[in-house]
Amino acid sequence: MKYDKIVLAGGNGYLGKVLQEYYKPLAREVIVLSRKPSPSFENIRTISWDARTQGEWVECLNHADLLINLCGKNVNCRYTPENKAEIINSRVTPTTLLAHAIQSLAVPPRLWINVTSATIYRHAEDRPQDEDTGEIGYGFSIDVCRKWEEAFFENPTPGTRKVALRMGVVFGKRDGAFPRLLALARLGLGGKQGNGQQYMSWLHEQDAAKCTEWLLQNEAVSGILNCTSPNPAKNEVVMAALRKACGMPVGIPAPAWLLEIGTRVIGTEMELLLKSRWVLPKRLLDHQFEFSYPEIGHAVNDIVWQP
Repeated sequence: MKYDKIVLAGGNGYLGKVLQEYYKPLAREVIVLSRKPSPSFENIRTISWDARTQGEWVECLNHADLLINLCGKNVNCRYTPENKAEIINSRVTPTTLLAHAIQSLAVPPRLWINVTSATIYRHAEDRPQDEDTGEIGYGFSIDVCRKWEEAFFENPTPGTRKVALRMGVVFGKRDGAFPRLLALARLGLGGKQGNGQQYMSWLHEQDAAKCTEWLLQNEAVSGILNCTSPNPAKNEVVMAALRKACGMPVGIPAPAWLLEIGTRVIGTEMELLLKSRWVLPKRLLDHQFEFSYPEIGHAVNDIVWQP
C-alpha cells in the first residue's frame, strides 16, 4: 500500500465515490465522514459526523496522509433565499470545523485539499482564465466560492499543507452533468444550448482523482490550483462529441428562451448552462502534470463505452 489513511469529508456523493474507488487499492484505509451511516466495505469505512460540531470523528484525522473536503449542497437548484443560505453554510461551516479540528491534532494530515469551484472566475468568452491572470467574477456563485476559500485559508494549519482545488465540471458515467447531457443526445435533443459559444471547463473523473494523488506526491505545491482539462471546449463542441459517441446524427438545439422555461420547470438556474467557463490549469501544466484524457472526444468516448 502506498498510503496509510485517506479521509474524505462529505465523501458519499458522486465525486466522493470516484475517490473511494481510486484510493481503495492504494491505501490501507479510506475513511468517509458522512451524515448518513453506512456499513464498511473492504477497506472503506464510514464515520458519522454532523459537519457542524467536533466529536469522536476528529481522531480519524490524526496521522492521515490526505484529507479531501467535498462538503456542500448541490448548486443544481433554484437560488431561493433558503437555498442560498444552505449552499453557503454547507461549505463554510464544515471547512471552518475541519480547520479547528486539524489545529487540535498531534499529527495532523499531511495535505488538506478543499475541492472548490472553477466558477469563481468571470464569464469569459474573450480569453482564458488561469490562476495568475484570471479575473474573479461577480454574483451569487462567485460569492459562494469567495467565502468558501476565505474560510479555508483564514484558519492557519501550520502542520498541514493546503490546496484549494478549483475544479471544473467533472465528467463521468454514474452522475453529475455528463449522464444528463448524454441522455439529451440519445433522445436527439443534444444540440447546442443557447448560442453554443459558451465554454465548458470539463474534466474526466479519473483525472480529477489522479490530480489529488499527484498533489499528495508533489509537496512543493500549495495554494490555489485550477483543476480542469487543458482543452476546454465550447458547448456546441461538447454536444457534438456526445452525439458522435452515441451515434445520434440529429441534435435539436435549445435556444435561451426555451432553456429559461426548462430550468424553471426542473428547478435549476440558467447560469449553470450558459455561463462561459473558460478556465485553464496553468499551475498543473507548469508542474508537468499529465492528463490521461486531455481531449473532449477521447474523454467522452471512454465514458460512453464503459461497460
